[in-house]
Amino acid sequence: MILHTTEVTSLPSYRLFLRFSNGEVFEALRDPLLFATASQHPVMRTAAWANGSELAPEFLLDLMEAQQGNRAA
Repeated sequence: MILHTTEVTSLPSYRLFLRFSNGEVFEALRDPLLFATASQHPVMRTAAWANGSELAPEFLLDLMEAQQGNRAA
């Protein structure tokens, strides 16, 4: 299955609301206690949370660079 975003909305403090084609995978991360479990996955080296959610470093770097470009515009 190819995963796509179906909604991306910027939020205050450089945050994003993301909705994916396979459901609201990251909805659970709205819980501050779960969000606080963020760490680097020891094998995959991704941003990972205790519920199994992960964000790839390439995605995060692209996102960061795009946001920096938008601030300069």
